[in-house]
Amino acid sequence: MASLPVTLIVITCNEARNIARCLDSVPFAAEKLVIDSGSDDDTVAIAQKHGARVIHQDWLGFGAQRNFASTQSSHPWILVLDADEYLTQKLAKELEQKLPTLMEGNTPAAYLRRSTIYMGRPMRWYRPAVGERMARLYHRDRARWTDARVHESLRFDGAAPTLQAPFNHVNNPTLPHKQLKVLRYAELKCRDWLDKGKPVRMWQAPFVYPLAFLKDYLFRLAFLDGWRGFVIARTAASYALYKRMRYFEMVHNPESVASAANILSKHGIDR
Repeated sequence: MASLPVTLIVITCNEARNIARCLDSVPFAAEKLVIDSGSDDDTVAIAQKHGARVIHQDWLGFGAQRNFASTQSSHPWILVLDADEYLTQKLAKELEQKLPTLMEGNTPAAYLRRSTIYMGRPMRWYRPAVGERMARLYHRDRARWTDARVHESLRFDGAAPTLQAPFNHVNNPTLPHKQLKVLRYAELKCRDWLDKGKPVRMWQAPFVYPLAFLKDYLFRLAFLDGWRGFVIARTAASYALYKRMRYFEMVHNPESVASAANILSKHGIDR
């Protein structure tokens, strides 16, 4: 494929098992940029071997880390992938064909569709895991990531086209990986709530789990993916409830914030 003036950005911490596949899936990018927050495995060496420029940046939170990465890019057009994501060959070809025209206009961004591989196989029916639209291609002067510690989103004005071919997401290789991720994401989300002074509203807790489970299992069609769908709906519901319980603890026992950060960091979860 011909090189195009676009920068692939990947933020990493201990992604040695994934980073090569991610970088190699974008052969047309003139620049591949990895922003690493302190890996103690072979992430940096592997990324450099596969053509990436690596910059160290202590962890700022997902949104701030992505915005920092945008400032380090050599090209204004940026494609963002997580290390456990990779382009399919169909999407790589579609991007190579459509990027030149896209970059000539005033379009701020473009949506890509993400397909999720869960428990070793692609999800077939669960709506958030099949063709989920995500803004991952953008012009850095026309779009910016929110500064949220987690669940950040790309903000921009104007219409954005959607490409058709999907990219793949290998969602947590095992359930232990998923549970550790749930702990980390919940902690980060609760700190955002704490900074904003969000009301606790613990009265919602008894209803959160069943409603969240039903939303994913029935209305988002997880049940059609069999037991894998049950597991993913149950995990999502547990996350929704745990966030509220953890936030209640943070508000009523402020010392728990630092105490939890200490124990999570020892297990490589908090950053």
